[in-house]
Amino acid sequence: MDIKVDELLDKVSEQVKSIASTDTILGDEFTMGEYTCRPVIKVGTGFGSGKGTGEDPKGKGSGTGGGAVAGIGVTPVGFLVAKGSDISFVPSDRTASLATLLEKVPDLLEKVVEMKKKKDEKEDKKEDKKEDKKEK
Repeated sequence: MDIKVDELLDKVSEQVKSIASTDTILGDEFTMGEYTCRPVIKVGTGFGSGKGTGEDPKGKGSGTGGGAVAGIGVTPVGFLVAKGSDISFVPSDRTASLATLLEKVPDLLEKVVEMKKKKDEKEDKKEDKKEDKKEK
């Protein structure tokens, strides 16, 4: 049995190429309200092959073997986001996403403080009404 490792590797690499196409790396476009989004994915591959021959130590026979293997890893990286003519990249890892969020919404903290202030004012009014009822 003659094993052609080169041919085997060619077949395996063709399969990996079909999986790791541009359509895989840039996913299908989708829309969220005014935004058009396209996922971006990192694809990594690895290959290995080998062949060998050997004899049974007891002298009962000999053999030849070989094989090839490929692995593929897919990791989400982020999203290309478009609104009108503006295009930006939003990473999917937690640290970068938080930084991007703070960049995209600079008045976020102001809004949170304002909401808290309104909530406190509302609670103060409720307490004032309770005190007014007790006094009457």
